Amino acid sequence: MTFFNDPRVRAVVYQGLLVAALGALLLGGVYNAYVNMQARGIPTGFGFWSQVAGFNINLHLIPYSAVSTYGQAFWVGLINTLLVAAIGIPLATLLGFAVGVARLSPNWLLSRSARIYTDVLRNTPLLLQLLFWYNAVLKALPGPRQSIALGGAVFLNNRGLYLPAPIPQAGAPWFVASMIAAVVLALLYRRRARIVQALTGAQSPSGRVALALVVGLPALAVVATDAPFDFEVATLSGFNLKGGVQVIPELAALVFGLVTFTAAFIAEIVRAGVQAVSRGQVEAAAALGLHRGLANRLVVVPQAMRLIVPPLTSQYLNLVKNSSLAVFVGYPDLVQIFAGTVLNQTQAAVQVMAITMGVYLALSLAVAAALNAYNARYALKER
Repeated sequence: MTFFNDPRVRAVVYQGLLVAALGALLLGGVYNAYVNMQARGIPTGFGFWSQVAGFNINLHLIPYSAVSTYGQAFWVGLINTLLVAAIGIPLATLLGFAVGVARLSPNWLLSRSARIYTDVLRNTPLLLQLLFWYNAVLKALPGPRQSIALGGAVFLNNRGLYLPAPIPQAGAPWFVASMIAAVVLALLYRRRARIVQALTGAQSPSGRVALALVVGLPALAVVATDAPFDFEVATLSGFNLKGGVQVIPELAALVFGLVTFTAAFIAEIVRAGVQAVSRGQVEAAAALGLHRGLANRLVVVPQAMRLIVPPLTSQYLNLVKNSSLAVFVGYPDLVQIFAGTVLNQTQAAVQVMAITMGVYLALSLAVAAALNAYNARYALKER
């Protein structure tokens, strides 16, 4: 066969055979699992999704009760996992950048303190840190009757952190609209300032203007609508506090542990990224008369971000995946609710684990895609 002498034909044939072999192996595994599951009475479908769950969840941001379905329990667990990621990623980023900059500070005490922080947390198991925050810090707090009061409105005890709960009033829609308008106007002004600077070189106080808009417009809405929100403060009732917004200690321990652990790695990434910027860039900024802070903000950090973002993506993905350790501190995330309680009650191990793995895969791909898009926009491009 003369055509088989063509390398491209052989490559297509070999790859086709490999795909066929992998497909046959996959189908064989699926068939074997199906036969064994039927033989042992294990559910093979997704009928359990609409069955009554029969258990309560102590934290749910959507309506849920013991008579809700397993499908609703899944959504509760997913939202709780997203809540941890939404809180943890920004906090870990801010703390990591602060510690990373502190590592480069000429102040000996500040730089050494930052180094001790990164060395200790990076070399201590995350699970141990989570248990420390939960058992040694939060559980050691006093009971509700001896709560630590902060300003008479915030209370801290071993059952969680109690914050005032906002209650919308008639002017709440105007307040929210003013905040949205302030953010939009600030972004538009910042974009216009960049265009003007690119054309003329003139700089605009975009930061101060944005701050004035974000603070000023909502303040005007508050004055015009006379308190768009009222606040419900927690009060002692019996042996516990009632009212307000409760942050359960399991959530606090998980967030504290993930944020401090991930921030230690982000700090080292930031330090390495800043040190990778050529010393000549810093000297050129100084020659232009820029002081240290302005040189870092306008020259060093923008160049360092091109080096920081790729490894930063891995840390964000690690934070999302490490949130599955919530089961060890009792936080009701997707793993504890769906891959734990639901799996034990339904015995649908294959379906439950496949869904759980698919969710974490989708979350990781979404985070990676967002950061890859940012990196592609600001990465160095060959001319």
